[in-house]
Amino acid sequence: MTQLKYKRILLKLSGEALCGDDAYGISAETLSQIASEIKEVHELGVEVAVVVGGGNIFRGVAAASAGMDRASADYMGMLATCINGLALQDALERIGVPTRVQTAINMHEIAEPYIRRRATRHLEKGRLVIFVAGTGNPYFTTDTAASLRAMEIHADVLLKATQVDGVYDKDPKRHPDARRFEHVTFLDVLSQELRVMDTAAISLCKDNALPIVVFKLREPGSVKRIVLGEQIGTLVSAPQAR
Repeated sequence: MTQLKYKRILLKLSGEALCGDDAYGISAETLSQIASEIKEVHELGVEVAVVVGGGNIFRGVAAASAGMDRASADYMGMLATCINGLALQDALERIGVPTRVQTAINMHEIAEPYIRRRATRHLEKGRLVIFVAGTGNPYFTTDTAASLRAMEIHADVLLKATQVDGVYDKDPKRHPDARRFEHVTFLDVLSQELRVMDTAAISLCKDNALPIVVFKLREPGSVKRIVLGEQIGTLVSAPQAR
């Protein structure tokens, strides 16, 4: 039997991850690749939940900075995550992964309402669960929603998929001498203002000792290697986990 380091995971995907090489929207090819990666992990017996962002369709913070009411902009961003969640559900079910979408904003015709016990039961029965519409409240990011949902379902780890292969001391795209960390503490992230997740999300994970692994989504097999215990990307955790 395969030895798993993490048996229940929450995977955080940005909306931009679904764009592929496009500037916006959903790339069918990229969506299929992500679904295949998730299926590979699901078939190991890992219980998988996903939180997906909406930045490939609409960014509430950007709209608010341009003068739109922040609450209205955030609600529009939440609706964008629903579109992405349904697209990911379709891609997963086409390759045989039973999937449920749960939304923090009620829309009974297209998704189940978020109910913690029901989500946990789906996971126990081998169904993948996609959480959409963030927390259902404006002024909270999907990073915060991912941290909150991960704790509510008692996930073993939060996997944060990014465009780079971990956490750096400065932007590696702009600084060739940027140094990648294999491990940082929650306090390191907060005190050094490392760009992992927003402050509310990091604080939630810190207060509840929920480890985060930041990794590059476009490296094939990364999620599988993480759940099998391989050192991939950057681990963000309490100091004693070194």
